[in-house]
Amino acid sequence: MDAPSLKNLTDFKYSVPAKEQSFILQQLGAPHVSSFNYMVNKGLNDAVSSLHPVEFTLPSGERLSLRIEDVSLNYPAVPLGVVGVRTQQIFPTECRQRNATYCGKLNGKVSWSINNGPRSYIDQDFGNIPIMIKSNRCNLNEMTPKQLVTHKEHEQEWGGYFIIRGHEKLIRMLLMTRRNYPIAIKRGGWKGRGDLFSDVGIQIRCVNDSQTCVPNTLHFVTDGTVKFMFAHLKLVYYVPVMMILKATCDYTDQYIYKRLTEGFEDDSYYSDCIQNMMRNLHAEGLHSHADCKGYLGKMFRVKFTECAEWFTDVEITDYVLKSCVLIHLNSPEDKFNLLVFMIQKLFVYAQDNCKTEGADAVMMQELLLGGHLYLQVLKERLQMWLIYLRASILKNAKSGAGFACGEKDMARALKYTGGVETVMQKFLATGNINSPSGLGLMQDSGLAIIAENINRMRYMSHFRAVHRGAFFQEMRTTEARQLLPDAWGFICPVHTPDGAPCGLLNHLTMNCIVTTNPDEEIVATIPATLTELGMVPFKGSHAGLCIKECYVTQLDGRVIGYVHRSIADKLVTKLRCLKIKGEEVPNTLEIVLVPMKDTPGQYPGLFLFSGPARMMRPVYNLVFKEIEFIGTFEQVYLNVCVTPKEMYKGIGIIWWSM
Repeated sequence: MDAPSLKNLTDFKYSVPAKEQSFILQQLGAPHVSSFNYMVNKGLNDAVSSLHPVEFTLPSGERLSLRIEDVSLNYPAVPLGVVGVRTQQIFPTECRQRNATYCGKLNGKVSWSINNGPRSYIDQDFGNIPIMIKSNRCNLNEMTPKQLVTHKEHEQEWGGYFIIRGHEKLIRMLLMTRRNYPIAIKRGGWKGRGDLFSDVGIQIRCVNDSQTCVPNTLHFVTDGTVKFMFAHLKLVYYVPVMMILKATCDYTDQYIYKRLTEGFEDDSYYSDCIQNMMRNLHAEGLHSHADCKGYLGKMFRVKFTECAEWFTDVEITDYVLKSCVLIHLNSPEDKFNLLVFMIQKLFVYAQDNCKTEGADAVMMQELLLGGHLYLQVLKERLQMWLIYLRASILKNAKSGAGFACGEKDMARALKYTGGVETVMQKFLATGNINSPSGLGLMQDSGLAIIAENINRMRYMSHFRAVHRGAFFQEMRTTEARQLLPDAWGFICPVHTPDGAPCGLLNHLTMNCIVTTNPDEEIVATIPATLTELGMVPFKGSHAGLCIKECYVTQLDGRVIGYVHRSIADKLVTKLRCLKIKGEEVPNTLEIVLVPMKDTPGQYPGLFLFSGPARMMRPVYNLVFKEIEFIGTFEQVYLNVCVTPKEMYKGIGIIWWSM
């Protein structure tokens, strides 16, 4: 090792910034920046289009419908008309120095229609909301190190944080349950949810394209029935699952029974339970698809006040199914198919024929990224903003001025509605949220922290930190703090603090990456690619196929077909070859084949995941001689050796940790 010297201080080239930024250092902010970029590029439009229109009746008897459309986020800039400025752009250094917030203007259009007539539009300024540093709405985006230094920034600036009142605020990456996958869980607290409730159930965390999260649970009741749980505005509801099944699609009882018992014809207890649940519906006078939809709408009308008063019972049921039941699936048929899979898995689990999966293993987890949480908060505030606008319109309509539904009347109502600026800045300044729905989170505080720059290593660690959640810090159990073997290569076993957060505040390994949103066109072709490789598509004819000998195939929580166990290994190998090439399927596709076993193990199936926020790491595929990215769930069923000396021969494909 060389002796200490002052060569860097005497080198004239030392002060010259590099031509390009360090790739490794840029990876520190990559998950945060990419999630915010997704929000700007696509997520914001998806969120706005999925907002429920606010519809109500005016005192005059006319029906008014309100919507928000064409929302866009602008770069931070000085307002037009300000004199004496050198440039219209605002840079982060200025905000740090004058204790300001680095934010851009959120613009959009408010549209309204009377009695389903033609829509009118008016431009609306929703206020200035914080912009993430180095995102594609930041003025530092794509600057060279030399340009960054010119604007008084670090030459290796990686971004990923916000500047709120002069402070650097970072949204924590939280470990969440894996999205769109039904997990077998046992919880003693579930017994207290109702009479005869058991401690076993199937839980799924549904996340749609706008990153909206709604958890659903199938509860096994000891009398042999099943209850479907969903939450709305923090209130929990339990509905017989057979009623949900019959409300989704107009299928006969014979078809529903056949689908539920397919592959389980030998299980007499399961068949009796299905028949019993069907008889219970008929005993209540619910004999058809229309009866179930009408009954559900009648029951939930008083709870779903966001539905207009003129909605029929059927329309209210459609809204409930769309916004609360398996929201990641748009088609009623897809919802039906996944419910069938979940019921089958629940009864297998309740009879101890498969093992508990649990939500504390890393294989069942993914990350909640800053841009995705930001989008959820913003979407909810825009929905609340429409409700405030309704109140403003009704107030004007009941006053002497009246409301003639013209542009002047709407402008007057908008004047007193406010914006979303204060809420978004307060969320990042305090790390707290005041959400009517809860956003599918187990905490409402501690979501944002100050990126402490005590020293460079401390500062860097904030961007790789992942937290299990404040809820688990208050628990007395140690299950959430265990470092299980499936975390190898994804979670650093050493880098965790002492004291209360030990084992809850962890850090990603150096090679661990966080997936981004894949190309939608490539993902859409995956079912066709699987069909070419031997999968029997679900919508096609599978007559004569022994379902008991087949793996149910799912793509991002959607049942797409069956794969016979005799060709499953070959199909997965071919699919991995396509994955490594990254042309027909994304190279971040997670391919999980849970094998069938004679002894009870994890519930079998072929599960494919292509969504964002998953942890993956590179390994060297010793058969294809290429680098392949594998996920946390995938790794459990692969043969990965740490060194080449540990390799076993004759056991199929082997991977080497990098």
